[in-house]
Amino acid sequence: MNSGIAHEPVGFIGLGNMGGPMAKRLVDWPGGLVVCDMRQEATQPFREAGAAVADSSKDVAATARVISITVLDDAQVRDVIAGPDGILQTAGPGTVIAVHSTISDETAVELGAECARQGVEFVDAPVSGGAPGAAKGALAVMVGGSATAYEAVREPFGCWANLVIHAGDVGSGTRMKLARNLLHFVSFTAAAEAQRLAEAAGLDITALGKVVRHSDAVTGGAGSIMLRNTTSEIAPDDFWYPIMTHVRNLGEKDLSLALGLGDRLGIDLPLARIALDRLGTGLGVGTNAATGQEHT
Repeated sequence: MNSGIAHEPVGFIGLGNMGGPMAKRLVDWPGGLVVCDMRQEATQPFREAGAAVADSSKDVAATARVISITVLDDAQVRDVIAGPDGILQTAGPGTVIAVHSTISDETAVELGAECARQGVEFVDAPVSGGAPGAAKGALAVMVGGSATAYEAVREPFGCWANLVIHAGDVGSGTRMKLARNLLHFVSFTAAAEAQRLAEAAGLDITALGKVVRHSDAVTGGAGSIMLRNTTSEIAPDDFWYPIMTHVRNLGEKDLSLALGLGDRLGIDLPLARIALDRLGTGLGVGTNAATGQEHT
């Protein structure tokens, strides 16, 4: 552990469904923890556990070197950082402000510039894994900021995250989170489409859900194909070509069969049609005409 960081207090502002479990794992931080939340019932357990409780964001910044923020939206983040009682009122040079709320990447860049004018480091550091991941210390956190700021936050973040990624400059953490959540919620929409097909076929859709969760836990789900460092077309002599071609062939076959079932049952499957049309291209190996043209 970097003793310079470990012996500095860390701060946590916002102790809700995500912030509370994250901050709880910092109670034993060697340099001490100072927390802030508008609700006394949220701060009381931390006070009882030995953490300091601040009345405002600027009071947190008076002592903490690394300050995490988990509030609702862009407006609240701006107020916590730059408002009349905000962190920048008291933060000294070298303080690192970390925003875990999912905000606009433009807001992150603007706040980063505002902090820099006072010699304060800013990182946008959204998380993935939900409250259960926070409670287990098993979140993924995507850090957008300087290399210096990343080094400063790596150890305290490691108390509540078991994957800490340096995504790039300020704004990059948010952009990575938005890409990750695009996959998340498109997948939810696809899950709803799959349930409609299964229901129309007279199947138990709760049993289908069990199968999906079981098999995704084994295979890794959609993340299992996210292994290349580019989305460009794959050359036939590339290591990945036979792997992605195999995935495409299986996918196009199964999507075609699902669409055929949907046609017979009178169930429209628009996402499946898009997937059949774009799967091979997305994988970088093009469409297999033998299986990919039946329902485009």
